[in-house]
Amino acid sequence: MTERQIALRRMLGRVGAWTFGFDGRAPDALAGDIRTIEAMRFPVLWIPEGGGSNDVLTNLGWGLASSERLTMASGIANITARQPEVLARGAAFLAEAYPDRLVLGIGVGHEYTTERRSFDWSRPLERTRAYVEAMTAEDVALPPRVLAALGDGMLRLAGELTEGAHTYFVPVAHTAHARDLLGPDPVLAVEVGVLPGLDDDSARAAAREWARHYLELPNYANNWRRLGFDADPDGDDRLLEAALAWGDPSAIADRVHEHLDAGADHVCVQVLNDAGPDDDLTSLAELAPFVLGS
Repeated sequence: MTERQIALRRMLGRVGAWTFGFDGRAPDALAGDIRTIEAMRFPVLWIPEGGGSNDVLTNLGWGLASSERLTMASGIANITARQPEVLARGAAFLAEAYPDRLVLGIGVGHEYTTERRSFDWSRPLERTRAYVEAMTAEDVALPPRVLAALGDGMLRLAGELTEGAHTYFVPVAHTAHARDLLGPDPVLAVEVGVLPGLDDDSARAAAREWARHYLELPNYANNWRRLGFDADPDGDDRLLEAALAWGDPSAIADRVHEHLDAGADHVCVQVLNDAGPDDDLTSLAELAPFVLGS
């Protein structure tokens, strides 16, 4: 295990938070959200770079500036959003300004985003390798990096070129497979979507609505098919139950434990209730004592 992998495990801790809350949220409101999450004692907050997101370096910088000790992680910085030297130098600047508080998740994204930015989607593994290697070639001190990975090829690349892998919308079976493939040293950080406080029928309806978009994306649909699930965009109950956790805090903590027991080094919890950022923070605060003890 390398010193960087050891340092990354220490920065992440066992359980963190994951949110789309930066999208469309005013800066002052975001600063308050970040301080609230930090007060819950989550060691790390993961944020994405989706189609409606600001530049992820801007959001990471705001999160770091708005907190005192919280680690900020990108889940993910999209390789089509900027040239590799720009990401390398921007991340190095933030890592110097906020030592041991930045984790850079990097990913190839999806075909529709890539084509919208006038890039060729073909050869995603080759393009990702070239991008990560170009970042490393810059004469700057990079923060710890993980690679968004679902399939075996990208998981192997994550273990080869970065400190580990970041997975999203996966069942416990995928976590076990990823750990077997990566071996013991690379870090495995797994996102888990949760629907706190909902009964089975309400949770399944909400889960199906949330999952539909992801199951329309080939990356995710193909990953579920490889695992033996029906990846129809409407989603069957077996897939939804394997992908997401719902119910009382203890039941959600149990799912976090399952991923950790299957080989995850870190689990980042994303509240999916879609009732607004204030309610999401309330749900996260209620979950914190249960999941942070995992």
